[in-house]
Amino acid sequence: MFFYLSKLFWFVAQPVNLIGLLIVAGILLAIAGWRRLSLLLSFCAFLILAIGAWTSTGALLLHPLEDRFARPDPAPAQVAGIIVLGGGFEGGVNLVRGGYELNSSGDRFVEAAVLARRYPQARVVVTGGSGSLMLEGEGDGDTAPRLLTALGVEPGRLVLENRSRNTYENAVFTREMVDSKAGETWLLVTSAFHMPRSVALFRKAGFDVVPWPADYRTAGNEHVGLTQDNVADSLQNLTVAMREWIGLLAYWLSGRIDSPLPGPAD
Repeated sequence: MFFYLSKLFWFVAQPVNLIGLLIVAGILLAIAGWRRLSLLLSFCAFLILAIGAWTSTGALLLHPLEDRFARPDPAPAQVAGIIVLGGGFEGGVNLVRGGYELNSSGDRFVEAAVLARRYPQARVVVTGGSGSLMLEGEGDGDTAPRLLTALGVEPGRLVLENRSRNTYENAVFTREMVDSKAGETWLLVTSAFHMPRSVALFRKAGFDVVPWPADYRTAGNEHVGLTQDNVADSLQNLTVAMREWIGLLAYWLSGRIDSPLPGPAD
């Protein structure tokens, strides 16, 4: 139920859909003669668009998420395994074309391939099924072997989990599949903005992982004011930030993580 409610809520709450819904509602209210309420909703739609596309708000909301966890320095000398969270492939395209097309989070898998070469004895765990309600797609756990083996990762090193639909299930199902031993180092690779929630969920599942963030969306030095990025990326940053902050709050309120903003000391 949590999975379906979260998908439904996010369909309404994500900025582009919310703007569209507000515009449609404004038009209907104008037709019905509710001019003031129609103007209010139209103004709200414009305000969301202006904040998301033309200001640095999205980047500023991402900063505390992306800066929360850093890569270990120095890097571990030995690593037992590398866990990469799904979400980096175009599942709908790959299901039909059979390739390994990457989306904006594809850096996760590039970084996993780099780490696999750096730690040639480490197992490589890919966790991620299809998390879409409507669009049929191939899970990242099914697509990843085609990319990783093409980049030189031996098939025998791969551990594939293709059932999970969200980060909570990533953590739980990976913990069930992987027999980690005391003293072993396991790296967790995901987008930097997604790392706080991911680390908290893995630790809650009893899997102590070492964060290895990738896929940064900001330079980290953006300031309050007009965006210096293109409008599409600025709006995307707001969308990503809203989704992650809402996800953190929902997971905390539901008891799946212990803090609304998990950190290294948690």
